[in-house]
Amino acid sequence: MSLLDTIDNFYEKLVADAVDDARTEGDSKDLLADIMCVALNRLPPRYYRHKIDMMFYLADPEMQEMRDRVAAVVADARAYVMAHRRE
Repeated sequence: MSLLDTIDNFYEKLVADAVDDARTEGDSKDLLADIMCVALNRLPPRYYRHKIDMMFYLADPEMQEMRDRVAAVVADARAYVMAHRRE
């Protein structure tokens, strides 16, 4: 077992959910993965070992702030990826 299997970035799930919510008809998996990568690179990491600990210590207003920030970053990431697509 790798040590990498013992930690996760809390933003990965939030970004994946936001990308899925913002997807449009015709979006390819490659496009969505690119949007997710750009968005994650624009957010600070929030690593945790046990999800229950992260959820317990995260106040509701902070969680909503994170979701709002993620939605804005995903929208910006989509615009960036669309503007820099290769044909």
